[in-house]
Amino acid sequence: MTPHRGSRRTARLVLTPVTEAAVDELLDLHRDPGIATWYGGRWTPADARRSARWAAERWRADGVGRWLAHDARTGLLVGRGGPSVTGVVDEAAVEIGWAVRERLWGRGYATELGRAGIALAREILPGHAVVAFTERHNLRSRAVMERLGMRYDREIRRRGLVEGRTGVHDDAPFALYRT
Repeated sequence: MTPHRGSRRTARLVLTPVTEAAVDELLDLHRDPGIATWYGGRWTPADARRSARWAAERWRADGVGRWLAHDARTGLLVGRGGPSVTGVVDEAAVEIGWAVRERLWGRGYATELGRAGIALAREILPGHAVVAFTERHNLRSRAVMERLGMRYDREIRRRGLVEGRTGVHDDAPFALYRT
């Protein structure tokens, strides 16, 4: 099988574009307690199918999208991440995102995914701003953004988690960073 043009390799990861065939791996990832915490709970098979279709369409339409990240040495599914075109800001922008299995937090995988995503965004969509955002109280992801050389831009509001409250809320505060 010919590798997808969006496939990449980093020092420790093999990054392959999410396609419609990735449903089981996405479901497995989003049932991880650490990932589920930040994404509104454990996914259902329907959530995983919807996400896989969305990601595959993004690759076809935009030339960038989310990857599955596997350990290059062991093949273990580490997480997912990568660039996607976003409408969160008032300009043409690419959002860099990541989600890493909780037991692998603190090992630099999110930063490695972020760097690869920034590089692909700049290669494929050089005229776009590169941004990342997370719930205001997600200090781990904010630290990753800073390690990537991104700087805090402003607060935005969107559907997400609110510190001190349970559940997902329509008007949650997010910290927006940009390169």
